[in-house]
Amino acid sequence: MKLSTHFTLDELTVTDHRELDNTPPPAVIENLRRLAALLEQVKLACGGKPVLVSSGYRSRAVNLAVGSKESSQHRLGCAADFRILGMTADQVVRRIISAGLPFDQVIREFDRWTHISVASNPGAAPRGSKLIIDRNGNRGFV
Repeated sequence: MKLSTHFTLDELTVTDHRELDNTPPPAVIENLRRLAALLEQVKLACGGKPVLVSSGYRSRAVNLAVGSKESSQHRLGCAADFRILGMTADQVVRRIISAGLPFDQVIREFDRWTHISVASNPGAAPRGSKLIIDRNGNRGFV
C-alpha cells in the first residue's frame, strides 16, 4: 500500500525481527501517512536522494525486542529511523533544520542514522525538538 509518492506501508513497517507480527492497526496507518508526508519533505530537502528507512512503526513485540521504551513514537507510527546515501547523519539533520521542516523531533543517533517524527496527536503543533544521542548521552543539537 502506497502511503505517499515514494513511501509504502511495507517500508514503514520494516523490521529485522521478521518472526514478530508488525502489522499496524488502522489508526496507526493514518499516522504513517503523516510520517510519509514528512519523509517526502526530507527527501526533497536532501536533494531527492533515496531515504532508506530502517525502522518505522513498531508493534509492542518489536519495540520490546529492540529494547525501546513503550512511550516511543515508533509505537504510534509517528517516527522513523533512516539514512540517506552519500550524507552523514549530521548533514541530514542540518539539512532538515535549515529547510524548516515541521518535525516533532529530529535526532542524530550515534552518528549513524537520523530519527524524525511527527507530533503524536494529529492536531498538535510539532515541538521542533533537536537532539543528539550518542555514547556521551542525550543533549541538544547545535
